[in-house]
Amino acid sequence: MIDSNPFAELAAFISPTAMQAYVVLMVVLVAVGTILDMLHKKSGQYFFENARRAKRNATRTLSSGEKGALALKTLGKEVLTSGEFNNPKRRISHLLTMYGFIIFVVTTAILIFAYPTPDDPAPTVVPLLWHLGAAMLAFGGYWFWFSIRVDVASEGVKWYQLNGRGDLFIVGLLGMATFALLWSFTRDVDTLGTLFFVLFVAFSTLLFGSVYWSKFAHMFFKPAAAFQKRVIKADGSRENMPAVYDPSDPDVQARFPDVPAYMGPNPPNMGLGIKREAPSHF
Repeated sequence: MIDSNPFAELAAFISPTAMQAYVVLMVVLVAVGTILDMLHKKSGQYFFENARRAKRNATRTLSSGEKGALALKTLGKEVLTSGEFNNPKRRISHLLTMYGFIIFVVTTAILIFAYPTPDDPAPTVVPLLWHLGAAMLAFGGYWFWFSIRVDVASEGVKWYQLNGRGDLFIVGLLGMATFALLWSFTRDVDTLGTLFFVLFVAFSTLLFGSVYWSKFAHMFFKPAAAFQKRVIKADGSRENMPAVYDPSDPDVQARFPDVPAYMGPNPPNMGLGIKREAPSHF
């Protein structure tokens, strides 16, 4: 069953054109929701104003090659491997969810647009990937929901207590992946299969139609913010934050004479600070 195209069998009841129109509508909803989110929160305006302010405070100008190298590092760490997460469980859960979502969405589009009817059989690997993507998305999402979510792990909030708009994104993801799998596995059971298909469509619409209210748009903002963070460190602007000094450096002690006065010429290592305890809640 997992090697067959569920949408092709659905074509006996719903025209391929209607299914394709639904996918296009979801893409439009994501685009409109993201634009409205940027206008409402003024996140785009803040981002570009912050970038201009940082550029004015820069102590050196980065070359195109340096910016290209920073972009590649951002792509390799923050985008492809979620290296910004110090918590290994959080990182693995995020990667499963992210790659599961991408595989599921891409294969859904391929199955609906390229192989819409049983007369156009899809290569076995495509429906297999569709099921794998949904399973990865569900596993990573439920792991996050029951074990890693901040308020559940640290504040004792029950798993069934929803946080309003704050949970729209993860609830939409989990509902879409869960009912997609259940629909696929019960296609031969008329009533149950129809019920799961309706829920699959309902949660998909919730996910893609609630971008304005949910955190869906963070997927588009995150790479840009991560790249800008690397730029402000490299060009010395640091968003008006003080530099990281070595208190044992004579030049630093000459600039800040109260350091040796209070801490001696060889200040002790102040320890790991906030990294003293491995993060376990987020």
